[in-house]
Amino acid sequence: MSNELASKYHVEFNEIIEIIERSRKNAFRAVNAELLFMYWEIGAYISDKIENNDWGKSVVDDFSHFMKINRPELKGFSSSNVWRMRQYYETYCNNENLAILSREITWSNNIAIMSRAKTNEAREFYLILTKENKYAFRELKRQIDSMIYERTMISNEKNQLFIAKNAGLTALRDSYTLEFLDVPTVHKEKELRKSIVANIRDFILEFGKDFTRIPCSGRE
Repeated sequence: MSNELASKYHVEFNEIIEIIERSRKNAFRAVNAELLFMYWEIGAYISDKIENNDWGKSVVDDFSHFMKINRPELKGFSSSNVWRMRQYYETYCNNENLAILSREITWSNNIAIMSRAKTNEAREFYLILTKENKYAFRELKRQIDSMIYERTMISNEKNQLFIAKNAGLTALRDSYTLEFLDVPTVHKEKELRKSIVANIRDFILEFGKDFTRIPCSGRE
């Protein structure tokens, strides 16, 4: 096809690409949900066997070895990962809403949340945060390490009082993690601005995707 003809159908071709990308994303979500459901069922099976004293801890190691020898093409069944499947089931088996929500994020992100969040409230917070912001594992881990859940809970009351007096600040949170800016505790505004520009992507992610830009007084 000539460049001239390709240029003529440029818009239409891009629309087809959008259809392809949308379908790929839908397929990924469907596969991910099915994978998580499989892990859930395996976890439920193992949990039941152990609860009824049919299996000891060594049986999981034996199963992992069995899979490695007999079905080497099937990945993800190391002893540690199989134990995580049990943990996954036992963490959410009594909370249907969180169980459903957990299937909308990746397995690695679920592991990060299960390993660090100790309450259903914290788990729900991180599940929703990950889903809404489409966090990769590295970014989710950074948010958890920064204790964003604890800081948000502590700041909620203060935020509500402040926002009530300033209706335009609906996206404001009073304590943001700016450790990635790497500026000294005592710094000049110029140094802060320079560091923000150098780390603008992380800066925007810290505020969240619903961040509302607040214009300086007298300027846009």
